Amino acid sequence: MKISIIIPVLNEEFTLSLLLPYLKQNSTSKNIAEIIVVDGGSTDGTFTVAEAENAKVISSKKGRAIQMNAGAKMATGTVLYFLHADCLPPKNFDVEILNAVSKGHKAGCFRLKFDSNHWWLRLAGWFTKFNWSNCRGGDQSQFITKTLFEDIGGYDESFFIYEDNVLIKELYKRNCFTVLPKTITTSARLYKEKGIWTLQYHFWTIHLMKRLGASAEELYAYYAKNIKESETNSPTTSSQKIFADK
Repeated sequence: MKISIIIPVLNEEFTLSLLLPYLKQNSTSKNIAEIIVVDGGSTDGTFTVAEAENAKVISSKKGRAIQMNAGAKMATGTVLYFLHADCLPPKNFDVEILNAVSKGHKAGCFRLKFDSNHWWLRLAGWFTKFNWSNCRGGDQSQFITKTLFEDIGGYDESFFIYEDNVLIKELYKRNCFTVLPKTITTSARLYKEKGIWTLQYHFWTIHLMKRLGASAEELYAYYAKNIKESETNSPTTSSQKIFADK
């Protein structure tokens, strides 16, 4: 049983140059089938960095759901591990995931913490220890057996955002989701860019819109207007800190 790590990217040259060595240093090579970087049309050195670190690199249409599905199709591992480029899983994350799967947990994630000491972000991270669907999100990463992923049909590509939550909701319906006790660290760069309360308000609004029946197109329109991050990524203080602390 091996893990295929799948990382969807768009202009993540800097974070990827730090993440890929980190993954190798904090896992056992025999447990990793491959690291697959799925590029959605980067204009920086993302592709070059990924190849230099011996990751498998494929090009895809832009959109995390589309990119992650493309990576899953290429994966040879029995377990898929979807990871954002600005997130650091815990040391020996591979062992934690494989142990969980061997115990019958077909899908799950890690607890979350932000690389910020702001009280609200610390509180938000604290809540992720509870196995409640409302406490889930893509930054916590996602492991799932390839068989189950294919049975569900993968990520819903009609969602340009919120694709993680759609998949997670289905997993909770099937009662096959677990939260591992170790912690993944994610960058608070978007909170710092937009403002913590402003961004949190927009996230809550998107969740409410979805509950009230908003379409994938309506969710993305709101996101694009109020949240969308610049597609030109640069070495931010937050990105530097998240790796320096490890």
